[in-house]
Amino acid sequence: MLRTLDLVLVGAMIAAATVTYQIKHAAEEKLSVVRELQAEIRLQEETLDLLEADWSLLNQPSRLQRLSTAFEADLGLKPIEPTQMAQPEELAAKASDFEPVVAEGETDAALTTGSVKP
Repeated sequence: MLRTLDLVLVGAMIAAATVTYQIKHAAEEKLSVVRELQAEIRLQEETLDLLEADWSLLNQPSRLQRLSTAFEADLGLKPIEPTQMAQPEELAAKASDFEPVVAEGETDAALTTGSVKP
């Protein structure tokens, strides 16, 4: 004959088994999500490696030279001469050297462009 204590212990064991099963099931779901994320990260890393390889292939100097030679007439590309190089003192003044034409907060109709709403 089962005593009350035995019934309570059996009930506690069933409850513990149920909770253990739920925890195990939740852990397996989380592990599945982690594996999916790891697979997605691996795919993105491989895609990035492929894109970097493609980029380095497209930027090979021999390829760029061939393209510039092929489209030299269309684009007007020519190698620059050393005399075309400007010295820093020959360049125009820095933007910070200019005084602003319009003070902040004021509007000037002559300077207003289409992109600026008065």
